[in-house]
Amino acid sequence: MRITDLRVHVLQSPLDPPFAFSQGWVGRRSATLVEVVTDGGLTGWGEAFAQGLEPPQIAAAVIEHALRPLVVGANPLDTEVLWHRMYHQTRDYGRKGSVIAAISAVDIALWDLAGKHYGEPVHRLLGGAFRDRVQPYATGFYRLRGQGEAPRLADEALAHFEAGFRLMKVKLGYGVDDDIAVIRAVARAIEGRGVTLMADTNHAYGRAEALRLGYALDELDLRWYEEPVAPEDIDGYCELRARLRTPIAGGENEHTLHGFRELLGRHAVDIAQPDVGSCGGLTAARHIVALAQANGIEVNPHVWGSAVAQAASLHLIAALPVAHHSVFARPPVLEYDRSSHPFRRELVTEPIEMADGAVPVPQGPGLGIALRVETLERFRIR
Repeated sequence: MRITDLRVHVLQSPLDPPFAFSQGWVGRRSATLVEVVTDGGLTGWGEAFAQGLEPPQIAAAVIEHALRPLVVGANPLDTEVLWHRMYHQTRDYGRKGSVIAAISAVDIALWDLAGKHYGEPVHRLLGGAFRDRVQPYATGFYRLRGQGEAPRLADEALAHFEAGFRLMKVKLGYGVDDDIAVIRAVARAIEGRGVTLMADTNHAYGRAEALRLGYALDELDLRWYEEPVAPEDIDGYCELRARLRTPIAGGENEHTLHGFRELLGRHAVDIAQPDVGSCGGLTAARHIVALAQANGIEVNPHVWGSAVAQAASLHLIAALPVAHHSVFARPPVLEYDRSSHPFRRELVTEPIEMADGAVPVPQGPGLGIALRVETLERFRIR
């Protein structure tokens, strides 16, 4: 079996209304999907994570012009060989960002294809499933105006609760005083309902402001405080982890084993959050998980992509060993973005949904999903 082509599908859909996270206003949903085609008739699907403000055409160009010549003609089952070939041949202009996201897309597609070839779900190829259901947490709490939205966001928390979510991640990073007002309003709204909160500032602050916010968060018994400082500020991560009680999480903007080496080796985080669509795909995620295990650091993947990235992330989470084994060890959870996103429900024939408080891990061959051609055509950028 040989790879005959890589087909890139760039999707985009306007958001009405736009919403903000700490780094800017998001006016559209984007996705960069890749379809790996073989001479045996099998195809595999993967996705490059388009960060909040990232044009999806960047990763698409990398796939088209840099990666296609490296994999066409190769055996698609050689996932490790092809990962290293793509990484080393793009190393001088890659290593981070959209180039690694492009590699991620191809790699995920190769694992999907391998699963279909062997007739097994991807999590079995990764070594087996520690769990077949994963508790999701609701990500949302984006801003429609910017500041002064605490009452609306408290109501949103109640809506997530009514939908069955008992874990919620609140987006912060809009000014420390406003953040404190929001997180306290949300905490009051769900008090006594058995809900655990997390906070995510998307690296909005320097160390002083991040610490000031962190001291307020320490009062609320959060599961984690995510991206408190810029991803380059490893010393800042270490300082916050040393001075705060709330566990520190980060890593969605880090890439490959090489990028995670310092973050994990210096114990800068309590929870590492590689995004399978950005960190280098499932192959790189395996490298990162092994390094995290060696350092006793929990892994909980970041997820913000389409149904393709959701499915790939579920397989990774299913195959994740716990960092600290015990009879009642805390399992990883699935990020479930509750904001408007047509490339989730509408992209696949069977959307990934919560039932009885958990999301089932797909059990079909490969990623276990089937894409809708009509959705690809509807949202495709020509």
